[in-house]
Amino acid sequence: METKCWSVDNDVDSEKNYPQIVEASQLLKEGEVIAFPTETVYGLGANAMSDAAVSKIFAAKGRPADNPLIVHISNMGQLELLTRDIPETAARLMAQFWPGPLTLILKKKPDAVSSLTTAGLDTVAVRMPDHPVALALIDAAGVPVAAPSANKSGKPSPTSASHVLADLDGLIAGVVDGGPTGVGVESTVLDCTAKVPVILRPGGLSKEDIERVIEHVEQDPALKHSEAAPKSPGMKYRHYAPSAPLFLADGDKEWIQELIDQKRDSGLKVGVLAPEESASFYNADAVAVCGSRADLKSVAHSLYHALRSFEEKNLDIIYAEVYPVQGVGAAIMNRLEKAAAHRKITKGKN
Repeated sequence: METKCWSVDNDVDSEKNYPQIVEASQLLKEGEVIAFPTETVYGLGANAMSDAAVSKIFAAKGRPADNPLIVHISNMGQLELLTRDIPETAARLMAQFWPGPLTLILKKKPDAVSSLTTAGLDTVAVRMPDHPVALALIDAAGVPVAAPSANKSGKPSPTSASHVLADLDGLIAGVVDGGPTGVGVESTVLDCTAKVPVILRPGGLSKEDIERVIEHVEQDPALKHSEAAPKSPGMKYRHYAPSAPLFLADGDKEWIQELIDQKRDSGLKVGVLAPEESASFYNADAVAVCGSRADLKSVAHSLYHALRSFEEKNLDIIYAEVYPVQGVGAAIMNRLEKAAAHRKITKGKN
């Protein structure tokens, strides 16, 4: 399959017809899979109501079928087609944070979307992306669009069209190139069907941000380990991982350098993922700079790009510094823990 690529400026006006978006949306209507930018990462979109279309997402990604997809909408009318019994807390969050990096799990109307989209659950995960290209594409397609991240399952999520093509060229119908994404990590997923809303996946919107609007949210303990059927993407399987095994290293940079030296002395090639404050300190086979520790949003923004930079280095092992779990740091550590399959070395304990 030839994968088409259309370049679109980020200042598109949804009231105008852009030939690139019209062509891409037509392919969506015909049941094809199209990658497109959002404010978080690039999504891999298909008509959420079509079994045949959604099955192409799973095939292209190599994604397990019990992993539900997020449905992206461009207007509240589409939400009404998908959901029922929207709680008041969810309505307040929509008013405050939509469009934006917040996915809400709500009760699904019967037969509203393909059962493949929801992995057979009676709930549906919905968000309205804060990106003009995404909104224009969904508007033009005229259907809710199911869209996980546009990468091979388990690999770091794509924050540019080139990342999408590196994983999926020849496997999907097209990519709408809207330039690099802004937030850099996926949306926060909040289960609004629980008595007290529960964060199933930390993301671009922090727990603290949410609790400024509603009184309290809980964090699902299954974020650490779960064998149950996942209610949200990113809960169950190893994700975001480079090819070489990654270990979280919880200690000072001098101790981390000792770990690096030990592995290199035994003949292994070692990479390290570090913020700009300490990156120049390390002597390793590859060092990827990942934002600034003083600005965790910059770490989130560059995390996947940094992880992908290791792919051409033929490394045997990668060490990553850890970060505080406040604010967007919770999302950063969630992604790093998943990428490391929860492998962690702590100074003085290992």
